[in-house]
Amino acid sequence: MEKIVECVPNFSEGRDKNIIDAISQSIESVEDIVLLDVDPGNATNRTVVTFIGSPEGVKDAAFLAVKTASELIDMRHHSGAHARMGATDVCPFVPVRGVSMDDCVTIAKEVGERIARELRIPVYLYENAAIRPERKNLATVRKGEYEGLEEKLKDPEWVPDFGEAEFNSKSGATAVGAREFLIAYNVNLNTTDRKIAHDIALDIREKGRAKRDKEGKIIRDEDGKIVKVLGLLKECKAVGWVIDEYQKAQVSINLTNYHVTPPHVVFETIREAARKRGLRVTGSEIVGLIPLEAMLMAGRYYLNKQGKTTGVTEKELVRIAIDSLGLNDVSEFDPNEKIVENRVMEGNPLVSMSLNNFIDEVSTDSTAPGGGSVAAVMGSLGSALISMVASLTHSKKGMETYKSEMEEIGVKSQELKDRLATLVDEDTRAFDAVMSAFRMKKKTGEEKLVRNKAIQEATKNATQVPLEVCELCLETLELAKVVATRGNPNSVSDAGVAAEAALAGLRGAALNVLINLQGIEDKSFCDKMTHRVRDLKSSATELRDEMAEIVEKVIKSL
Repeated sequence: MEKIVECVPNFSEGRDKNIIDAISQSIESVEDIVLLDVDPGNATNRTVVTFIGSPEGVKDAAFLAVKTASELIDMRHHSGAHARMGATDVCPFVPVRGVSMDDCVTIAKEVGERIARELRIPVYLYENAAIRPERKNLATVRKGEYEGLEEKLKDPEWVPDFGEAEFNSKSGATAVGAREFLIAYNVNLNTTDRKIAHDIALDIREKGRAKRDKEGKIIRDEDGKIVKVLGLLKECKAVGWVIDEYQKAQVSINLTNYHVTPPHVVFETIREAARKRGLRVTGSEIVGLIPLEAMLMAGRYYLNKQGKTTGVTEKELVRIAIDSLGLNDVSEFDPNEKIVENRVMEGNPLVSMSLNNFIDEVSTDSTAPGGGSVAAVMGSLGSALISMVASLTHSKKGMETYKSEMEEIGVKSQELKDRLATLVDEDTRAFDAVMSAFRMKKKTGEEKLVRNKAIQEATKNATQVPLEVCELCLETLELAKVVATRGNPNSVSDAGVAAEAALAGLRGAALNVLINLQGIEDKSFCDKMTHRVRDLKSSATELRDEMAEIVEKVIKSL
């Protein structure tokens, strides 16, 4: 799943298991959706549900969940400790991978409009989706709650963003929004003194602490409001507490935008604050899930601090992050369970095979995996070799001039390697989709039309995968030329092999594009693809010839 969106709707029911289960089941009924968590609260009479999936899947699942809640929850009989204004109180969308905040704003607006149109529930947009700045804050939108909603809707200032200004007595109103991923993060201290932990929390949290005079009295402005000393970290909320189970004080943090303040920055800031107080940070923990990128950011940060290249595998970056942040201090950090993307990773059985098993699988009489998958493997191996040469250059004494450039190449070649490896399985899945289309019914005229359309769409998609392999292999060749020219000369033969592998991968993938074009009726599409493949092959051949000269020259100079 290249694009992943998270949705965290809150429903005004935390006691009736049948209703909670029905809402959960409506979410799970949608393809490309993974239900991550269902957290009901008895006192709040509220359930927080977390699920992730493709943008289209998340849109459908969110609407179905709101629809189910509107059918089963009656706000006229609702009471609970948490503020709320509707059966589905809030429904935020969060970018995780391959989508932007703007994408999530669009999703929020589309879902909000559908809720209002089909369910006749007034919808207000909040956070990043807010159309009016005064509605950005959820607390402002929800002010008056369900009990004050009927009068609120009569106020022209509170006309809903979607739907009529009519009171829906059963379902109330719903706030739909878009926000950043919230990371719940605790940093552990070698003390059981809550006051010290909270004092550190006051130092780091964005809103800071009350300003005091020399006598320790709180300073107020001319209006009587407390004057604040802002904290060190933006988009950071924090408190200090003691967990008896761990026998440790913790600084408990909510990071509302990890792109602004990532966990490793919090960790290092608290380490320094603890040191000044004679304490030591023993580790930290993630509560719930964390995006992969936040872990990769931490891994890169600590490798940079060590003077090492960050052009390593994602798995290694995650390992460095876990060790450096002490994420196993109080409980085990399982990347497969705690990293959000890993919960929806599609299986790649071919890539997961041993080399011997993959070769054996290719050698059978099955048509897949075939040349397309093998071409992707060749490209991935080429990129892997470039990462190796970049790393060996990065660490070689006397080649410090190229250290920064090799760092960039190492990171880029790792990205190419990982994507090409993914395409090994995607090529086989694309071929399987074509075969599935051919197996569709074709007895009636209508069935024949549907089948032919499916075949055409599947075959077009089957050309896109090898075309991407061609494009990525060309990028690999371009990097090979750089490391052959400015990389560690003792590894120039490896750069040469990388180029040969990438060229073989490109030429092999090009053959797969061309053979698939034979079954496509769209002449314009075929002409465009043919010209693109021709250009890629021409550029690749030219690069490979340049590489051969460079490699031979460097070898002779050794």
